[in-house]
Amino acid sequence: MSDMEALPTPSRHLLDDGRRTRAMVWIMAIMIFLTVLAAALGLGAARSAGSLDRELAGRLTVQIIGADKDAQQASVAKVVAALRKDPAVTRVAPVDRARLAKLLKPWLGDAGLDPDLPMPAMIDVDLRHGDTADVARVTAQVQAIVPGAQVDRHARWLAPVRGFITTLWLLGAGLVALMAVATTAVVLLAARSGLDTHRDTIDVLHMLGSTDVQVARLFQRRIALDTLTGGAIGAVGALALTAFFQARLAMLGSQMMNTMVLTPADWAILVAVPFVFALMAMAAARLSVVRTLKSQL
Repeated sequence: MSDMEALPTPSRHLLDDGRRTRAMVWIMAIMIFLTVLAAALGLGAARSAGSLDRELAGRLTVQIIGADKDAQQASVAKVVAALRKDPAVTRVAPVDRARLAKLLKPWLGDAGLDPDLPMPAMIDVDLRHGDTADVARVTAQVQAIVPGAQVDRHARWLAPVRGFITTLWLLGAGLVALMAVATTAVVLLAARSGLDTHRDTIDVLHMLGSTDVQVARLFQRRIALDTLTGGAIGAVGALALTAFFQARLAMLGSQMMNTMVLTPADWAILVAVPFVFALMAMAAARLSVVRTLKSQL
């Protein structure tokens, strides 16, 4: 016969007073709702940061300025030919003037289409690994061919964006940790309140031979059920809201925003949040009740 079966049947409803249970369920629903949203924010930001690191680590842009178009094009051809021989370079592509004009149109208007307008020549370069040594060598190689050429590293001018995304990731992680602490505090308060409310019942259980561990199991069972019930409500709402925002991100058509789209593994983590919090609540309730009962003996 198990410990739970050895207890009188009425004692299994130790924390089943309706008003207290409903309050606990809705508190847990709010906690899990906010936790899942914070976790989604952190996971999306982490996904975006990793994508930026992979895509921009080895991406360079070579800029060659010159008033003489023929000389400029000759310099571009020399740089392209030299870089294509470099084993660290995976792709070299001169940027078409029409594309540059399109990019500059918001600032120059139709004047950017003027063929006589001086415009720098641009070359996109992708490195295999994007190591600092490779970037320095490619930069020196380009500047040896064209002394006035500029080599810009995409990761450098997107550093503020990367820093902002990292801040979002840290914010999400911090909120999840804060919610875990708050949930633990709520569980401890609920357990101690239950002990005070049902002190006479607990004394009767002790006289009938129940141990502190058996009484603690009653509390952890009730709290785990409340946490799972509230967690399911909160998680469903948070997952629905997250799915809505994910759909809106996909509709934007922005390459950077698309990097924040969650993967199936991320969704699995979000679904697991209420179960993790239920286990955490059970452990906190058990430790709190056992310690309190032993200290009162």
